[in-house]
Amino acid sequence: MQVTEIMIRYGELSTKGKNKKYFIKKLLKSVREKLAPFPNLKVDANRDRLYILLNGEEADAVIESLTDVFGIQSISPVIKVDKSIDRAKEAVISLMGRHIEKGMTFKINTRRADHEFEYDTNEVNRILGSAVEEAFEGISVKMKEPSLTARVEIRQDGIYLSVQTIQGRGGLPVRTAGKGMLMLSGGIDSPVAGYLSLKRGMEIEAVHFHSPPYTSPQALQKAKDLAAKLARFTGPIQFIEVPFTEIQETIKREVPDEYSMTVTRRMMLRLTDEIRVLRKGLAIVNGESLGQVASQTMDSMFAINEVTTTPVLRPLISVDKNDIIAIAKDIDTFNLAVQPFEDCCTIFAPAKPKTRPKLAKVKEFEAAIDVDGLIERAMARLNVERITETDNTLDQQSDLFETFL
Repeated sequence: MQVTEIMIRYGELSTKGKNKKYFIKKLLKSVREKLAPFPNLKVDANRDRLYILLNGEEADAVIESLTDVFGIQSISPVIKVDKSIDRAKEAVISLMGRHIEKGMTFKINTRRADHEFEYDTNEVNRILGSAVEEAFEGISVKMKEPSLTARVEIRQDGIYLSVQTIQGRGGLPVRTAGKGMLMLSGGIDSPVAGYLSLKRGMEIEAVHFHSPPYTSPQALQKAKDLAAKLARFTGPIQFIEVPFTEIQETIKREVPDEYSMTVTRRMMLRLTDEIRVLRKGLAIVNGESLGQVASQTMDSMFAINEVTTTPVLRPLISVDKNDIIAIAKDIDTFNLAVQPFEDCCTIFAPAKPKTRPKLAKVKEFEAAIDVDGLIERAMARLNVERITETDNTLDQQSDLFETFL
């Protein structure tokens, strides 16, 4: 028997009380956008579940698309049959047969919304369990922690059966938590920070600093490709390219080497905050992890953050590098991130950056440069581009590069 529909469980959305309808509506919109390539589907949502009627579409392809949608806790392929115990037997045997192996244990778990059905839940469990035992040799019933559980729901319009539960991404639907400006470099960390922000319902726009001729077109393209990887989870992302050459040359010329990274990061933060205002964002997001590099010590972050009162969100602040890499591999950004193209943070990196910069010193050095003029000229030459999941030109090269960390 063919799978007839997909059942989606909400997870965290179920805790949202009076705002639950808002979150479900956003999830429904995300699901419909993701499933646009499947024209025959019918998608419907209620307070407890979201249901997708396949109408002949391929279940596996639909499920694969849904695993990238935030707000989905789990997914189950379902067979719906008429309210007949014989039809339920056929369906449960068909579903179990796709997953069962000799030596496995199982149980039937029935819920009966239609209390007029001729059998109660215990009788349905017994009848269907006996049918499965007769159909497959070498398996047995086990009530606690079985290998497989067949879930049976008897509703007014039919009997719904499922066996497989596929974990979703969890989190909250995208665009339920406001907009943040993601400071997207070409490295491993910032795309992961963007992914985790998306998972909490944030809409992100990517801000990337580009310094030609010191940074190459390939470095810029790599950043765009990383944004395209994130677009898989959220839909199109606005990619904002910030010209940064003049600023970096000025800092290199006017600021002592050991303080150049601190001043550079302050200028990046100033510009991102200006862009946030322009783009109506509410926060700034970056990939900083405490103590990972010189600009990510508490002293450095204090000195850098002084330029803004806007919330600066750091999803990776307490995450170990190996855990960050694991997430990067899971979301398919790792191989792109380790491609050896320079970015703004590396081309003028000082040999011995200050790990405990003094704010008074920083301000003294910045007084020697035209901060406002540099910001104004950079803002006048912003380039905004819409990046989609398919805008990924370097990905075919990503398997040529490896790193050992």
